[in-house]
Amino acid sequence: MELPPLAGKIAALSFGALPVSYALNHVAALSHPLWVALMSGLILALLFASIYSLSRGEIAYDSLYVVFGVFSFTSVVDLVIALQEDGYMEGFMEFYTREGEPYLRTAHGIFICYWDGTVHYLLYLAMAGAIHRRKQYRNLGLYWLGSFAMSILVFLPGNILGKYSSEIRPAFFLAIPYMLVPCWAGMRVFSQPRAPSYCPPNLVQEEQRKGLLQRPADLGLLVYLILAAFFTLFRGLVVLDCPTDTCFDYIYQYEPYLRDPVAYPKVQMLMYLFYGLPFYALASYALLFPGCSWLPDWALVFAGAIGQAQFSHMGASSHPRTPFTYRVPEDAWAPVFVCNLLYAIGPHLLAWRCLLRPAFFLQPPPTPPSPKKKQQ
Repeated sequence: MELPPLAGKIAALSFGALPVSYALNHVAALSHPLWVALMSGLILALLFASIYSLSRGEIAYDSLYVVFGVFSFTSVVDLVIALQEDGYMEGFMEFYTREGEPYLRTAHGIFICYWDGTVHYLLYLAMAGAIHRRKQYRNLGLYWLGSFAMSILVFLPGNILGKYSSEIRPAFFLAIPYMLVPCWAGMRVFSQPRAPSYCPPNLVQEEQRKGLLQRPADLGLLVYLILAAFFTLFRGLVVLDCPTDTCFDYIYQYEPYLRDPVAYPKVQMLMYLFYGLPFYALASYALLFPGCSWLPDWALVFAGAIGQAQFSHMGASSHPRTPFTYRVPEDAWAPVFVCNLLYAIGPHLLAWRCLLRPAFFLQPPPTPPSPKKKQQ
């Protein structure tokens, strides 16, 4: 009997990470960083060959199938690492976190592994299942693209700039394909046709004639985007050592994690400042002026990026692996948590609004020629 797409070849191969990691953890030769890197590369190459030989039909239809297969395997590995570092498992990946990538043992690294082992893993299975059924997965792919790209753009610079920069091992260079894959995958996902919106021209015209006050949901989103932009700018100035009393009080009394020497929170805030702030401005423009057909796609990408980033940031700022002096103070935990939670939820609401009622963002239908021009 054929397994359903979500529990077929990809899931079976991905769970092979458990016996493989357990066996490798007891190989004495893997106490050297170079052997860890070589063995990791060999396993990924064998996995790639296995998926290619077992799923040629799916790969011929969409070559991203093999990417989702390999990454689902690494997602299970990441989940094992996170559970191991939090004390829920033992005997699996100690060799890798010790000799391969010791920065995965940080609070930020643990929460990146949790996100990759749960959210990304489910996305890989869903997208692989869509390819198996010859269905489109554009929206899922855009969300994954934003989440995956944000994870890499923060984690890799944080490893190089933070206090773990002296512990870069050969396994670090396995991340090079992880930097190249989103570029290629992004082009493949964006090239897929959009799902039909089924919006008749009269509905598009009616929606685009409405002012902002006639669209209370958009008005609320616009207010959110303005507040989020100010919050983004403020935290960016905080990590850039703005000398004002407000910034000084915030970083010491509310989010001391922003000055943690691991550098991940500082890099995260700079990503928000240089990429998030322009998006908030552009999205505000798109809510005011109709016909910005680019917003639904980029709202999904941005929602994925903010979801991953805020999960890692909020979790790491309170995790026991973060030194006590850099954790969120108990008396400030509630307001900090609420602000960060709202910061994560807002982009998802924007993406949901764009997908639910896209008429305002569609290109307006062409104006029919006037009777006089027809007679001429």
